[in-house]
Amino acid sequence: MPTTWNTLDFCLVRIETDNGLVGWGEGFGYFCNKSVAEMVKRSLAPLLVSQEMPDPKQFNTEAQHKMILQGRSGISFYALSGVDIALWDLKAKAEGVSLAQLLGQTCRETIPAYASLVRYADCDLVAEKSLEAVELGFPEIKLHEITMPEIRKCREVIGEDTAMSVDVNCNWSTDYTREVIPELLDLNTRWLEEPVFPPEDYHLLGDIRKEGVPIATGENACGLHPFSEMARLQATDFLQPSITKVGGISVFLDILEYNRKHWKLPVMPHSPYFGPGYLATLQMAAYEESFELFEYLYIQPERWLFDKMPLPENGTISVPVGPGLGFDPTGF
Repeated sequence: MPTTWNTLDFCLVRIETDNGLVGWGEGFGYFCNKSVAEMVKRSLAPLLVSQEMPDPKQFNTEAQHKMILQGRSGISFYALSGVDIALWDLKAKAEGVSLAQLLGQTCRETIPAYASLVRYADCDLVAEKSLEAVELGFPEIKLHEITMPEIRKCREVIGEDTAMSVDVNCNWSTDYTREVIPELLDLNTRWLEEPVFPPEDYHLLGDIRKEGVPIATGENACGLHPFSEMARLQATDFLQPSITKVGGISVFLDILEYNRKHWKLPVMPHSPYFGPGYLATLQMAAYEESFELFEYLYIQPERWLFDKMPLPENGTISVPVGPGLGFDPTGF
């Protein structure tokens, strides 16, 4: 993160129809929520206000065309994601069904979750939180540590029966990555996530992947095209689209469709959220069989956005079955 990360910033999108239905969405907002909100207000809201309720996918495509000068990634796509999620929430509510049911199938009612630990940069804290997560029933742990002592400590305390992955958020050089891969393999690392900068250097990721460690990437990608490239260049073992960044549910569905037809890779979405993006990701888990694990950001906030927040129990989360995403935020 650009600075010390001790708050969660949300950009919530609320769309209301003339008959009183309300749809909720979320655009990625950590350290940028005000900019995302302005993009929604100035570029996307004028396309919706006083208009007929659009088909979400059609609106998404048309909005991408109209926002071409704002760029094909970053703030513009975070804003589009929030609006798109809210439109799908509205569409499902209008039909009186959950989003997964609206899409045509529900393959599961629960999804296993892994504990995605924040970076502690302290071996004792890593040991404490890793053991705590295991005791709560999480079947897997993901670290965000960037030095090996903390990574070794996690494996030492959780033993061999609990899977462990490592996400270094592009903090390693190529040479250092190659240097530590043998040890990561000895530590039975399930995947190494975005080891080098820039994350969209899929040629480099493909070369690193040949060293034998499974690679995961995609959380910083926007739109379908980057996922097509990472799969074409064999740069990843796990696809990690982020529903609040990638363009929302519409683009997420495009990625799933292409994956079924062409790639057939496991889907491990990026989802360290607690708003509508969290619920939308759960709905995708209910809908899509290739969705393997839900990423649960292992923190203890002071309060939740939903009265009935669907939280992990013994490492498993129940997918809400109410209309739309399942719940609406409270107090807004």
